[in-house]
Amino acid sequence: QVQLVESGGGLVQAGGSLRLSCAASGRTFSDYAMGWFRQAPGKEREFVATISWGGGSTYYVDSVKGRFTISRDNAKNTVYLQMNSLKPEDTAVYYCAASTTYGSRWSADFGSWGQGTQVTVSS
Repeated sequence: QVQLVESGGGLVQAGGSLRLSCAASGRTFSDYAMGWFRQAPGKEREFVATISWGGGSTYYVDSVKGRFTISRDNAKNTVYLQMNSLKPEDTAVYYCAASTTYGSRWSADFGSWGQGTQVTVSS
């Protein structure tokens, strides 16, 4: 498995921006499609975005399309989530995850997970 460590969370006002990073180690990063998920208090973990091994394909949940951008730098073994125009409903713990297949939105298809980073958006 690949080890994942997220960073970049914090407190931001509505309309603001944050960039999350997820550093990978332990295996060949480019062998994995990567995803971001989030979990708000009292809610189930939700898919946010995913990116293919080389970064050429991405997919987003409808609620973040046009506001969030997932990207990766395979030379730095890092995946990013740029979050713009943040809303209070984006408040959650954000997790990055790795999968050997691309295209899934289901957490069960992701075998490696980070510890999560808290994002809080105030109104």
